Amino acid sequence: MKIIIIDDDKLVCSSLKTILSSKGIHVCATGNNGAEAIKLYEQHRPDILLMDIRMETINGVDASKQILSSFPQARILFLTTFRDDEYIIKALQMGVKGYILKQNYDCILPALEAVYMGQNVFNTEIITRIPDLWRQKESFPIDNLNSREMEITILVAKGLNNKEIAETLFLSEGTVRNYLSIILDKLELRDRTQLAVYYYQHRPIDPK
Repeated sequence: MKIIIIDDDKLVCSSLKTILSSKGIHVCATGNNGAEAIKLYEQHRPDILLMDIRMETINGVDASKQILSSFPQARILFLTTFRDDEYIIKALQMGVKGYILKQNYDCILPALEAVYMGQNVFNTEIITRIPDLWRQKESFPIDNLNSREMEITILVAKGLNNKEIAETLFLSEGTVRNYLSIILDKLELRDRTQLAVYYYQHRPIDPK
């Protein structure tokens, strides 16, 4: 796994590089602001960009927007001490792969591994706040979903992967993928994480 670390605290960059390198992670570059993040990402094309949010010159949010506009498949994991609602919403809207808190250092390696495997990662304290935060935003009409699409949405909200959904509904995995693409397009959402959040926004009772 090849990653880039961006943080305005050079000591944090150095410490994280030492820790992650000892675990077999290849840290190909480090930087201290969003401008460097943009330049280094284009130069190295890492598997994951691990980045702070509040930085001088260009902050992490604005840097992520620029990177994702040029490289839509970029996997960006925010690492920050801040719990600002605005940043959480922006992270979800942009489609970054995760948002974890700096003080939870034990979570960093598992989070990187999860993102590398295609998952999205958010700290528990952030996850518990997401439904309320999204409820404050303008919602999309859930009535656009038919019964089958709603079934799949509920199963996504329960945490099932495509194979498990296919087995549950007696569909092929390809059919499930097609349905998910249609659902995300209808609701103008980017990925499974946003879809799960969307479901809880409109269905406050957990799916059984």
